[in-house]
Amino acid sequence: MKNLLKSTLVRRVLMVVGVLVLIPLVAIGTLAIASGSADPPSAFFGGGPLMAGELVTGPEPDWSFLGDVGTIELQLLDPPRSRVIWVADYSGKMYVVSSYMGSAIGRLWKRWPVQAERDGRAVVRIDGKRYERTLVRITSGADVLEGVSAELTRKYGFGGPGAIESSDTWLFEVSPRNSGTTGGSM
Repeated sequence: MKNLLKSTLVRRVLMVVGVLVLIPLVAIGTLAIASGSADPPSAFFGGGPLMAGELVTGPEPDWSFLGDVGTIELQLLDPPRSRVIWVADYSGKMYVVSSYMGSAIGRLWKRWPVQAERDGRAVVRIDGKRYERTLVRITSGADVLEGVSAELTRKYGFGGPGAIESSDTWLFEVSPRNSGTTGGSM
């Protein structure tokens, strides 16, 4: 009789624990699926294409205001997925980074940098305004690496130019579309 009671108690405890584990997993899975096509993307889950906001054309903006901007929304054209990302300005140009690229887990978790290196066409949205751009990976150039790293360190406590040179962090210049650097037209 004691064994039967013990067995029943163990089953009930396991069932309660299973339900308690399953509830957050289902909730997180539901949020991830629901956000897959959302505009805007959330901080935890990517979204779909950036559709809302004025599309800015014309001369290149003065990006110095990015010093006060914590994150921007970035969407690649292929695949058309968006995410929230860190941003830096240096010498009048805009830059974005992706860390943890030196590890297998980082490369599985963050696929957008490899996709951007293959096809850099992108849309960025800053303060409700969209800009068509091209992401160009930067791997060398002491002045740029040091300048961007200093800005990233000021804003986010970033690790410095060594992380970029070692390929643990990938750095991209966010260039005007068709600026002659890479990429093509939309």
